[in-house]
Amino acid sequence: MNPVATVLRALGGGGLPRTYWVLWVGTFVNRLGSFVAPFLALYLTRERGFSVEQTGFIVALNGAGAVLAAPLGGMLADRVGRRLTLAGGLWLGSGAMLFIGYSETPGRIAVAAFLLGILGDLYRPAVAAAVADVVPPRDRARAYGMLYWVINLGFAIALPLAGLLAGLGYRMLFIADAVTTFAYGCCVWVFVPETRPPEAAAAQASHSPLGAVLTPFRDGVYLAFCLPVFALALLFHQSFMSLPVTLTQQGLTPAQYGLVMSVNGVLIVALQPFVVRGVGRVRRSTALAVAGVLTGVGFGLHALPASVPLAMAAVAVWTLGEIVHSPVAPSVVADLAPAELRGSYQGAYHMMWGLASSAAPALGGAMLGHVGARALWAGCLCVGLAAAAWHLTIAGARRRRVETLRLERPEMSASLD
Repeated sequence: MNPVATVLRALGGGGLPRTYWVLWVGTFVNRLGSFVAPFLALYLTRERGFSVEQTGFIVALNGAGAVLAAPLGGMLADRVGRRLTLAGGLWLGSGAMLFIGYSETPGRIAVAAFLLGILGDLYRPAVAAAVADVVPPRDRARAYGMLYWVINLGFAIALPLAGLLAGLGYRMLFIADAVTTFAYGCCVWVFVPETRPPEAAAAQASHSPLGAVLTPFRDGVYLAFCLPVFALALLFHQSFMSLPVTLTQQGLTPAQYGLVMSVNGVLIVALQPFVVRGVGRVRRSTALAVAGVLTGVGFGLHALPASVPLAMAAVAVWTLGEIVHSPVAPSVVADLAPAELRGSYQGAYHMMWGLASSAAPALGGAMLGHVGARALWAGCLCVGLAAAAWHLTIAGARRRRVETLRLERPEMSASLD
C-alpha cells in the first residue's frame, strides 16, 4: 500500500484531485519560508533603528496593501486566469520581498512594505478560486480545511527556523522568504493547469474589471453572509493586541503568555484534519453557528481573572471555533459565487479579514482604555453569539441562492447548504 496515500486518507485528504495536492504542497513550501511577517517589526526597530511610530506606520502600510490585494487578486484570477495570477503574484511578491530586504532609507522601506502587502497577497484569492474549480462542492469544506491546516503547520515550523536565520542576519529572512515564494510560483507554473472553467471565462467577458470587483458588494445575500464573518474576524484578531495586553495586566509573564498562545497552533495542527470530517456532515449554517458560539464563549472566558490553566482553556475554546469556521466559510463563498466571479468573491472574503486586522487593534485598544478588559471580552461573547444567530437567520436565503445557481448553471453547480 502506498504510504503517502495511507497518510492522506488518515488525515481526511483522500479522493481530492492532483491539482489540489500541487497547491497544497506548494502552500506548505511557501509557509515554511514565512519569515518576514512575524519579524518585520523587530527588523525595523532593532536592525534599522526605527522608532515605534515609524515601525507602526510601515506595518500599517503593509496591511493596507494586503487589503487592496484581496479584490485585485480576485479580479485578476477571474480575468486572466488562476494560473497566471498565482504564478505571477508569487513571483512579484518574491521580488517585493527582496526589495524591502535591500532597502535602507525609511521612504524606500515604506514603499517596499506597501508593495509587499499588495504583491505578496495577490495569489490568495486565486488559490481559493482554483480549489473551488477542481474540488466538487461536497468536498470543498474538507479541501479548504486541509489547506488551512497545512498553512498553520508550515508557519509553526517556520517560526523557529526564522529565529535561527535571524541570528545569521535579518537579511537572510528576506532572501529565504523570497526563495520559497518564488519556488511556489515555479511549482504552479509547471504543474498546475488553468482551472478556470471555459464557461466562466466566456461569461467573464461581460464584466468590466471594476464591475467584477464591485459585484460581490452589490450582492445582498453575500453581504449578509460577510457581516458575521467580519464580526468573528474582529474577535480572532483581538488575540494579537488586546489579549496579550490583558493577560500581562492580569499578571502573566511573557513566558506564560507564550505557553498560553501555543495552545492555538498545537490544537490546529493536531485536530483540524479530524474536525473537518465531522464538519462536512452537518449543514454549513449549523457549522458556522457552532463556530460563532465557540469563538464568542472562548474570548468571553478571558473576562475572568487570569490563570495559566484558565487562559489556556479559553484559547482552546476559541481555537475550536477557528477550526470549525476556517473550512466552512470559504466553501460558502464558493457556493454563493457565480463561477465566472469565484475569484472576485473570494477576494472580497479575504478583504473582510484584511479590514478586520486593521480595525481590531483600534477597537480593542479603545475599549480597553475606556471601559476596561472585562467589558471588552464580555462584548466579544455577545458578538460571537450574535454572529451565530445571524448565520442561522440567513441560512434560508443562502440555500435559495445556491439552488438558483444550480438551476441556472448545472454544469458549474454549487452545493446546497
